[in-house]
Amino acid sequence: MDSVDDLQLAFDTSDRAAEIALAYFESGVSATLKADGTPVTEADRAVERLFRETLSVARPKDALLGEELGQLGESDRIWIIDPVDGTSFFSRRDPNWRVQIALEVGGSIEIAVVTAPALRRCWWATRGGGAFESSWPRDEAESKRLEVSTTSMFADARLAALDDASRARLPPSAAPAPASPLPLIELVRGEIDAFLVERYHIWDHAPWILLVEEAGGRFTNRTGGHAGDQGGGLYSNANLHSRLLTALHYPAHP
Repeated sequence: MDSVDDLQLAFDTSDRAAEIALAYFESGVSATLKADGTPVTEADRAVERLFRETLSVARPKDALLGEELGQLGESDRIWIIDPVDGTSFFSRRDPNWRVQIALEVGGSIEIAVVTAPALRRCWWATRGGGAFESSWPRDEAESKRLEVSTTSMFADARLAALDDASRARLPPSAAPAPASPLPLIELVRGEIDAFLVERYHIWDHAPWILLVEEAGGRFTNRTGGHAGDQGGGLYSNANLHSRLLTALHYPAHP
């Protein structure tokens, strides 16, 4: 399958999904708790159904893995779906939520598309093709290539973490980045230098691993590998990454 065709399919499907999610967001929905204690709304389910129906027709041999409805099929090509990332934001009418999709081929994330409809922004990346940001709906003429920072010294670094416990593990000589609802976006824009997030699932991480890597950064999970299914890990620019891994006592990575 041609990667250009796959990217266009991801764009087209994400745009339709984003429109559905935005309609729910603007009308207002309430969240309930799933068995694992995380919130879910009818929008999450409706958006994932749209992704599944569209992708099953367009790529019937591919597998699908979504947060709400689990895995469908077996293939070395798997579409990873997070229909509404940031459901807690979504349900309280905060615009900082995203619709996320990634395509993994043979264990490698090859395509990522993240859309923030309420912010009117989107981000995408292809393996070896770079990472980009534009307004949403996409305006190719306005798209900007993303690059992480080049900071190389802890004393000059701005480091973010998911919570206080994680923040306490970062080098004290580095400055904490201001609190943000979207630290990974700030990372790929070069506005901060690292983000430690040792939590969540593959659908939360998959698109961001590729976006960060294609913007020139690195991701290492808590086992020292690069897969997104090990409960998160460290995202950072390339210059600081190895030193941060040592400071965090992460296993040596390949």
